[in-house]
Amino acid sequence: MTLQGDALKDAIGQTRAKWGWFVGLGVLLLILGGIAFGNLFIATVASVYVVGWLILMAGIIEIMHAFGVKTWSRFFYWLLSGLLYAVAGFFAFYNPLLASAVLTFLLAVALLASGVLRAWVGYKHRPEKGWGWLVAAGVISALAGLVIAMGWPVNSVWVLGLFLAVDLIFQGWAFIAVGLALKK
Repeated sequence: MTLQGDALKDAIGQTRAKWGWFVGLGVLLLILGGIAFGNLFIATVASVYVVGWLILMAGIIEIMHAFGVKTWSRFFYWLLSGLLYAVAGFFAFYNPLLASAVLTFLLAVALLASGVLRAWVGYKHRPEKGWGWLVAAGVISALAGLVIAMGWPVNSVWVLGLFLAVDLIFQGWAFIAVGLALKK
């Protein structure tokens, strides 16, 4: 057996002893997902705040990075970029409903574009096995983007919360499955 194989076995063995933590985290995520489903508006605002914090932190990091570059053109590029990020982060906190509308629109565009691209790539690989699944996944993503775009901006008060709730529930089930698999 190789050194990597032994290290992997050791890591799995150490993780196996903590299977209960995976199940517990999974249950917690399921509960949070249920709460998010219970009030999609609050879940949307919470997701906007999380994105706002991430954008604000990225802006602060870029502003700090600006002071470490050696040329004026790069300094102003990083400073301006960081300031724009920071303003966008503050904007998410100042007006989370408008920020949710912007983020929902960006989500619709991203789903539509990635779905069309995925379907096109799948179609181009027609002779290969499994190409139909790629096309189907692309069509579903593109349709989801279209549905979101057609309901925009009215649906922007609940779409992000719905995505958050669904993600929490799937993550919860995944952690429970991993924990129970580690127990066996």
